[in-house]
Amino acid sequence: MATTSISIAFLSSSLSKLSFSSNISSSPRPKTLTLSRNGPTPPALTLKSLPLVAVATAEVANLEKYVKSRLPGGFAAQTIFGTGRRKSASARVVLKEGTGKVIINSRDAKEYLQGNPLWLQYVKVPLLTLGYESSYDVFVKAQGGGLSGQVQAISLGIARALLKVSEDHRGPLRLEGLLTRDSRVVERKKAGLKKARKAPQFSKR
Repeated sequence: MATTSISIAFLSSSLSKLSFSSNISSSPRPKTLTLSRNGPTPPALTLKSLPLVAVATAEVANLEKYVKSRLPGGFAAQTIFGTGRRKSASARVVLKEGTGKVIINSRDAKEYLQGNPLWLQYVKVPLLTLGYESSYDVFVKAQGGGLSGQVQAISLGIARALLKVSEDHRGPLRLEGLLTRDSRVVERKKAGLKKARKAPQFSKR
């Protein structure tokens, strides 16, 4: 009886294995993807922003031509000019009779100053003080620092350039504080401190 029970158990296990393998073989195999080397290449990507870039470069080129036509000989050859500085920024300003355009580094002031209305207003404060907002075109060559420092340097440069127009402008400009050079800069960091004056937390023990 023992031999028959062993043989039956052996047969049942072997049958189960056979049925399992048959189920596996009968199941459909996943299809493999084949990539052909000589197949058609995908279409090239086209950037929709290319026309906008082309327009922007054309505008910059036109403004550069306009600046050269209005300033023969460059910035150094002009008579009504002023230099302003703030922090690490400096601005060379030239005034020419015109309609009130402001061009900074061969770019429109609104574009260069990222459309910030406060900065645009601050640049024109000296002209507004004397009522010349639509009498002069302003050409600026700015460098160094950030936009905030450059804006204040441009304002000082315009105020100093207006003194070349007439010394009578000194009184109103001085009264508004537009001829004062702001000498404040970031204080240097000290050894042993986290910043200029901030000290690490004190621990008694």
